[in-house]
Parts: sequence; C-alpha cells; structure tokens
Amino acid sequence: MGTFSIWHWLIVLLIVVMVFGTKKLKNIGSDLGGAVKGFKDGMKDGSASADEKPAAPAQVANAGSADRTTIDVETKQKSS
Repeated sequence: MGTFSIWHWLIVLLIVVMVFGTKKLKNIGSDLGGAVKGFKDGMKDGSASADEKPAAPAQVANAGSADRTTIDVETKQKSS
C-alpha cells in the first residue's frame, strides 16, 4: 500500500501528457536541460576565474573604456 505500482505511474504519466501535451512537455524538457547546462558552465567559469589573478579582469575592463583624452604616464623616481 505504501508504494505505487507501474500501472499507477503509467496512469499519472498519461494524465500529465493529456493535460500539458507533448509539445509543451518537450519545451519544458529543453528549457530545463539548457538551464542545467548553463549552470554547469557557470560553475566551470567561476572556478577558472578564481584561479586567475584579480588584476587581469580589471585590465580588460579598462582597455575598452579608455577614451582619447586619457594619457598614461609612467612615474620615475628621482635619483638624488
């Protein structure tokens, strides 16, 4: 009584297919698979960026935002 037989699960599956339709179930499955894949890729990217130097992303961000009025100057120490 505590467990369902295969016939119970087949009836539940039939009712779900009748309510939602096969096309909508296929779309839900595709969306769920894409979300899982995106999550796994995000986890890989997160661990890869943690291993890099923290200064590297700042250089990339500043390279695209610099305009023509900015002048980069190297400072030199005075020798006394």
